[in-house]
Amino acid sequence: MTWILLATGNRDKVREFSAALADIPGYAVMTLDCFQGVHTPEETEATIRGNAVLKAVYYFRATGYPCLADDTGLEVDALGGAPGVMSARFAGPGASYDDNNACLLRQMAGKNNRRARFRTVLALAFTEQDIMVAEGVLEGIIGKQPRGSNGFGYDPLFYLPDRGVTLAELTTDEKNRISHRAQAVRNLIDQLRLRGM
Repeated sequence: MTWILLATGNRDKVREFSAALADIPGYAVMTLDCFQGVHTPEETEATIRGNAVLKAVYYFRATGYPCLADDTGLEVDALGGAPGVMSARFAGPGASYDDNNACLLRQMAGKNNRRARFRTVLALAFTEQDIMVAEGVLEGIIGKQPRGSNGFGYDPLFYLPDRGVTLAELTTDEKNRISHRAQAVRNLIDQLRLRGM
């Protein structure tokens, strides 16, 4: 059994990724709770991919274990792709989910083009040079008010026209089948299988 460190302190992401990664044979997941004193790196890259790789390599160096890190951004067409890499800090440092959603609604006021997408990039660092990268994208539109209570982050505002619901109105199982993170995990599993792992 090979252990992979799930390099995020976000409990919601831990729950989602742990369920999705259960499909990788021969691997088991551990979390940062196993490592006291390992600090969170500053996300200094200009892209979602850059931050995912930065975090995976950082935690590999800190722990010596293969590390899986992600970065996820909401890209809104009417805002030129923002909040993008700043999604978690859209309303400022330490912003809550509600703060970010309120900020997004303010900036979207009066805008007709509400197309958006969630983009997740996973980086799995086996070493500092051996890094596997996988991406997942989910298209939708920004709603005019929050709906649902089963998601987190921008999920209550992210409306899926083909389903008639927001991400926060899906069950956890439904979300784990279609989400940007689920797509990224499936792409990662495909790459692992190609390597014969």
